[in-house]
Amino acid sequence: MGRALGMVEYKTVSTGVLAADLVLKTADVKIIEAQTVCPGKYIVIFEGDLSAVRASVDAATARYPEQLIDSFLLGNPHEGIFPAIYGTADIKNRNALGVLETFDAAAIFVAADEAAKTAEVDLIEIRVARGMCGKSYVFLTGEIAAVSAAIDKAEAAVSERGMFLDSSVIASPDAQLWDTIL
Repeated sequence: MGRALGMVEYKTVSTGVLAADLVLKTADVKIIEAQTVCPGKYIVIFEGDLSAVRASVDAATARYPEQLIDSFLLGNPHEGIFPAIYGTADIKNRNALGVLETFDAAAIFVAADEAAKTAEVDLIEIRVARGMCGKSYVFLTGEIAAVSAAIDKAEAAVSERGMFLDSSVIASPDAQLWDTIL
């Protein structure tokens, strides 16, 4: 089985920590991030084989449904997601800039994956609910047509979940803006 990515997002820290423990005890997965995010929510992001990640997501969502905000499972995530999570994406070209914002943390991963698989774009950063009152965003770049298509597809994907907040595309961002983003 291939590499998979999963996440569970909880309303409380105490339930989130319980879920993180359950995720690890359920299957052979590796936690990428498990921490408190704004406004006092707890997220657990983990990777592993598809069957292991599915088992861990299913176990955590079934065990603690009353505190669950959202979850996701990406069976074959775009390879650009991991550097964007860590803030280590190597961006060579400064073309058009796309920004998409969601109401929760889990939806931003779905949006980023959809965007990256839709068109030839580079994911710059996935910001997960830190300092944003629980909201999240993704920055991406590429040619204007690709960025527009990617943002449209990502927006549609998270709108189905009711988590879309806002998006924008800038055809040719000013160099000073790029310097603040990169």
